[in-house]
Amino acid sequence: MKNYKKILAETILSSGVELELDEIEAMIEAPKDETMGDYAFPCFRLAKVLRKAPQIIAEELAKNLIENSIFDKVENVGGYVNVHIPRADFISGVIDKFAEEGEKFFESNEGNGKKVIVEFSSPNIAKPFHIGHIRSTVIGNSINNLYKTMGYDVVRINHLGDYGTQFGKMICAYRKWGNEEDVKAEPIKTLLKYYTKFHEEAEKNPELEDEAREIFVKLENGEKEEVALWQWFRDESLKEFSRVYNMLGIEFDSYAGESFYSDKMDAVLDELNAKNLLEESKGAMIVDLEKYDMTPALVKKSDGSTLYITRDIAAAIYRKNTYDFYKNIYVVASQQNLHFQQWFKIIELMGYDWAKDCYHVPFGLVSLKEGTMSTRKGRVVFLEDVLNGAVEKTKTIIEEKGVSTEDIDEVSKKVGIGAVVFNELANNRIKDYVFDWDKVLNFDGETGPYVQYTYARGCSLMRKAGEKICENIKANPLEYIDCSLISDDESFAVVKLIYNMNNVIKDATDKHEPSVLTRYIVDIAQAFNRFYNKKRVVVEDEKQTASNIAIVYLATCAIKKGLSILGIEAPERM
Repeated sequence: MKNYKKILAETILSSGVELELDEIEAMIEAPKDETMGDYAFPCFRLAKVLRKAPQIIAEELAKNLIENSIFDKVENVGGYVNVHIPRADFISGVIDKFAEEGEKFFESNEGNGKKVIVEFSSPNIAKPFHIGHIRSTVIGNSINNLYKTMGYDVVRINHLGDYGTQFGKMICAYRKWGNEEDVKAEPIKTLLKYYTKFHEEAEKNPELEDEAREIFVKLENGEKEEVALWQWFRDESLKEFSRVYNMLGIEFDSYAGESFYSDKMDAVLDELNAKNLLEESKGAMIVDLEKYDMTPALVKKSDGSTLYITRDIAAAIYRKNTYDFYKNIYVVASQQNLHFQQWFKIIELMGYDWAKDCYHVPFGLVSLKEGTMSTRKGRVVFLEDVLNGAVEKTKTIIEEKGVSTEDIDEVSKKVGIGAVVFNELANNRIKDYVFDWDKVLNFDGETGPYVQYTYARGCSLMRKAGEKICENIKANPLEYIDCSLISDDESFAVVKLIYNMNNVIKDATDKHEPSVLTRYIVDIAQAFNRFYNKKRVVVEDEKQTASNIAIVYLATCAIKKGLSILGIEAPERM
């Protein structure tokens, strides 16, 4: 199909504008007011070079463009050259291209041959999988899907928090106050009680902290009893985590957590020492980063135990050697900004030029109305409870409205969980927010259920039109439709949004910002609903119906693809 933006840029270039073609194309905008045209070229940048007023430059360019019959209308508007493209021709091109490419219409081969690692979710073993984890989990999953859509080979890593001093505390607490039966019955909730009790008792008896540290050192040294308890806690935790991942439809290629790198840290310390990066400080080992405006990085404690930063360095080196990644992405809360800045700098100082290929994708924090969540104090909201609550509320709404559906439980699951995920991805990821049940489960307005219902409405229209028309549209649409019948404002608006969707997917990928796509899917749903409300889709005239259904088919495919990238299912009936 014709690339009108490129044609416009080439035509402007041929008018004698002293800019590169790419520069001109980058300057071309889409007017906010669609009545002003489909593309606009601002002439203000040229004023100094040509020593003319922008309005005069725009008028001269407009005259040249008017001679190009490919454009329907060209105007000089306040220093802008505004261009209207031929609607029927544009719509025909999009529909024909989509019929040829199908879902690949929204995809790219940009990432062919390039491997991207996305580390996300990464809950702590033996601790609650709470609402705070949903951010890393669903943001990371959508970033993974965005990169896949752009053609990259993505490795999904769940870097489990299965190592560290907290396990000394957990083992200590279990030995003092725990029993096997309770842990087997409710692993995470029981271990949380033990962990909470440890901190309560440690405030009264600080010696417990020393005891826990000693236990962790034994764990690091591979003592049989400590390792056996740690492995048990890990196995039980993964069973519970898997239930939540199954509900969200999320899978991982690797669960290699912190413990996986325990035998690789000595080599890292040796390398740091050999490269003269280690310094002793009060019996501990640090890397001094003060000249880079960062605090010193502690890589080994005075008791010989290692830290997160040591393990992250070991993990990054392992991943480069194993996967030879193009990008190594960490979806971790903004609280850890300094941590990532420190160890990225250490990797660079070690002489690894791929340090520049490591990216921290931060996100804002979740708090409760009652205050910040605290595992130590036992003040958490379990993610599984949130998802189950959303499913139950959805089922109640469906029953109250008397909606006819073949499988109410399945639809409730897709819509309820979709509502929670969509809520997480609708706003800029860096923003903090307060978790509010009423807001999360509000199905009105620009929400996941609204977009899902729009998709279901489109599917219903296609069923009503009949299988024959739908199959013709999918196979060879231009034989059965008349694009002049769908050149109205509402139809054209839907097609323009769909045509631009792969650019939005690329933008969301480059920015690691799923909300860019989330908001765009809402735009498509709203445009489709304006189209639906403006005209009768299924009418007596078969050509008009087929032409209308071509718009419906494009919109439903775009919405389904967008929701899929976000990790949300699209039910065909609601």
